[in-house]
Amino acid sequence: MSLPHCPECQSEYTYEDNGLYVCPECGHEWQPGEAAAESDALIVKDANGNLLADGDSVTVIKDLKVKGSSSMLKIGTKVKNIRLVEGDHNIDCKIEGFGPMKLKSEFVKKS
Repeated sequence: MSLPHCPECQSEYTYEDNGLYVCPECGHEWQPGEAAAESDALIVKDANGNLLADGDSVTVIKDLKVKGSSSMLKIGTKVKNIRLVEGDHNIDCKIEGFGPMKLKSEFVKKS
């Protein structure tokens, strides 16, 4: 049986103690399923390949048509406090003058 490497320091010398994995090098303890759950985190990248996270601010890099509205979302529009979600439109946000909206990460850059 092979034990996983430590998620904190990547040490290969982990051992099991009372149902927990323990790293003797950094002292980190974790549940057996915990490391796998961390690796399944949502990964979203902007148009330039930068990783995005909840709470980031982004800038629109292309004029975008807004469904159900006659106006457009102009290039250079700043969007603050984004939230990452699953799906095709993977950024959930509120934009001044437009309200709640979902954007595709390929049309924004991190600011």
